[in-house]
Amino acid sequence: MAQQAESTNPISAVISGVGLWTPENTLTNVELVDVLNRYADQHNEAHKAEIESGTVQPVAKSDPDFIEKASGIRQRYVYRKEGILEVDRMRPRIPKRRDDELSHQAEMGLNAARKALAAAGIEGSDLDAVIVSCSYTERAYPAIAIELQAQLGCDGFGFDMLVACSAATFAQHRAYDMIKAGTARRVLVVNPELTSPQVNYRDRDSHFIFGDVATAVVIERGDLAQSAHQYEILGTKAKTVFSNAIRSNFGYVSRTQDIDPFDPDALFHQEGRTVFKEVCPMAAAHIAGHLEQYSLTPTDVKRWWLHQANINMNQLITKKLLGHLASAEEAPIVLDRYANTASAGSIIAFSLHHEDLQSGDYGVICSFGAGYSIGSLVIRKR
Repeated sequence: MAQQAESTNPISAVISGVGLWTPENTLTNVELVDVLNRYADQHNEAHKAEIESGTVQPVAKSDPDFIEKASGIRQRYVYRKEGILEVDRMRPRIPKRRDDELSHQAEMGLNAARKALAAAGIEGSDLDAVIVSCSYTERAYPAIAIELQAQLGCDGFGFDMLVACSAATFAQHRAYDMIKAGTARRVLVVNPELTSPQVNYRDRDSHFIFGDVATAVVIERGDLAQSAHQYEILGTKAKTVFSNAIRSNFGYVSRTQDIDPFDPDALFHQEGRTVFKEVCPMAAAHIAGHLEQYSLTPTDVKRWWLHQANINMNQLITKKLLGHLASAEEAPIVLDRYANTASAGSIIAFSLHHEDLQSGDYGVICSFGAGYSIGSLVIRKR
């Protein structure tokens, strides 16, 4: 559903600050392939008879060159690297924290939030609301957003949102709505994407996809904004279509089902070819339709900050829109370094590639992912 810009509404909503926090730990394709292939040798040898009889499936090996060619990913950052490369573990070691300690995701989010606030030239006490939006939260409640709100000194309210890879844009939609409705003056949207615990590092088709990161964006009333780089949000548009092609089934109900709560089915898994075939045309049509609402065409757009899942998806979508392969200047790619960071990908691209635009230049921030879900913002530099 689209929320169109209203020329009669004197309140404008602008993105006035963005923050990016990157973990210090890198994990290369070579490292991931090495541990997967060692595990495959160990598993396949231990179950040789069952594999030969057809009762057990062999573990397939991977290759660094294949990963880069298929996805454009060369490496990723992870919050904690310890444990991932241990063949008998293959998952990160993230120590449990006490209830009176700052949670891991709040720590990640706080690092990005402080950068966004500094870019906007405001303090946490200037905020009216904090939204934490990401693919997974480490607990059900209290909300990570309320924890962050307390850390930032915001005397307002906060809540969490989970919309998979569209969580960041959908939360920005809510911030835009609050500003336009006059129910908030300044909203902070934070995306602490801690994805590595949900990665099945023993699955060739998905072990390389995700990385960890945190991003944050300040959205505030235009008449209050004072930062060096401001982008007016002309409007937002969202679309969801139910699909089972991307799933993560982990949940608290598994306790009642007498099953392994960490079974591969509970971790991230997808039908990659189906996703590619169905999402690319959907995303291109969505963006084109959104631009039409403002009498704009794709050629009017100076920059595309797209979801960073797969380089081939991004190239196909921009080619459908522009009629040619987009250049790195037109549609920046960051997944070669960051991999798929779920909802944060388009915000990473925006954070790293927005300051060079000129007043009046148009841009599009767009996500697409599980659900299916697509969220977009058409913005113009002030």
